Parts: sequence; structure tokens; C-alpha cells
Amino acid sequence: MGKKTESASASAVRAARAIVVTVGRLRRRIRSVNDAADITPSQASVLARLSKNGPTTASDLAAVEGVRPQSMATTVAALSRLGLVERHPDPEDGRKQRVTLTAPGRERAEGDREARHAWLTRALEERCTEDERQTVVAAMAVLEKLIGHEIDHE
Repeated sequence: MGKKTESASASAVRAARAIVVTVGRLRRRIRSVNDAADITPSQASVLARLSKNGPTTASDLAAVEGVRPQSMATTVAALSRLGLVERHPDPEDGRKQRVTLTAPGRERAEGDREARHAWLTRALEERCTEDERQTVVAAMAVLEKLIGHEIDHE
């Protein structure tokens, strides 16, 4: 029995390492699809988050992005200078400012998302067999189980 537990534990360790490495590499590759000289990856991430979740404060953005509030303030200021976001007083707390996408910011975020999706779709189509694509779909269900969400793969 002990040997089976050790074997399962070793396979869990190998799987965890493989997931971390592969997901990290895939994430970096997908992010690089729309690498433009005018914005940084962290700025692109903020645009994507605002597009997905709507207006929020810079401090909330810092928390979910895992950066210091001062770093997020710099990121938001740069996006504001580029005309991609605006800051407005929070209606519930005038001391806070809510960050919102401008129309160009929304277009940029949507264009970036579409380009990343198109790249990944093309890569799956060109580099994987139908069976491999079905394996990817099945693997995603397993990964979603790890993070506590179920997804519809239809």
C-alpha cells in the first residue's frame, strides 16, 4: 500500500510540475501574440481585466494582478496618457477613483483577445490532430476540476 501511495504522490508531483511549466509557457506565448511596442504586458493585462470585469479601483486592480498599489498607479497613469483608460471619482466613496476603459481601450482589449484566440485556434488546427484536440478538451476539464469550476466544452 505504501508503494502505491508513493507512486501516486510522485505522479502528482510530476503532473504539478508539468502543468506549471506548460501553462506558464503557453500563457507567455499567448500574451506575446499582440506584443506591441506601445504597451507593456502588465498594461495589456489591466486592459483585459477591465474589459472582462468592468470598472474598478486601482487598488483592487493591484490586488488581483498581484502587484503593489504604487506599481498599479504607474500602470494606470500610463494607460490614461495613452487614452485607453479614464479615472473617475467612485460614486460610493469620493476619495477613491474608479478606472474605466475608454472606447479605444475597449477596442484594444477586444482586438487583443480576438488575436490571441485566433492564434491559439490556428495553432491547434495546424499542429494537433483531431484526437489531440479532444485530449486538450478533456485535460481542460481536469484542470478546471483542480480549481473548482466546471466548464461546458460543447
